[in-house]
Amino acid sequence: VQLVESGGGLAQPGGSLRLSCAASGFRFSSYPMGWFRQTPGKEREFVAGISFGSRSRNYSDSVRGRFTISRDNDKNTLYLDMNSLVPEDTAMYYCTKGWSPVNSWGRGTQVTVSS
Repeated sequence: VQLVESGGGLAQPGGSLRLSCAASGFRFSSYPMGWFRQTPGKEREFVAGISFGSRSRNYSDSVRGRFTISRDNDKNTLYLDMNSLVPEDTAMYYCTKGWSPVNSWGRGTQVTVSS
């Protein structure tokens, strides 16, 4: 299993970023996928999850209404569109195979929200 995140970087408060996760080594279209994040000194926290067919999407209270999780099963790619970013969104973001429970983790991509 390989999960490779990209798209992180520096964004201003109120700005937007799109994270991508390229998946390989398993049948992507058969698994739910998720995004988690972690800041130094804190545990990783759930951000969003999506079912294998995209019918079901779940979000943490802190990002609901601002973030959108989606997937392209033809491209084996998971996305996280992040809008109205706030400094509290600053974290390392991880793509996961499965989200309850998590089966595999990517290495992460850093998102920093600062003016």
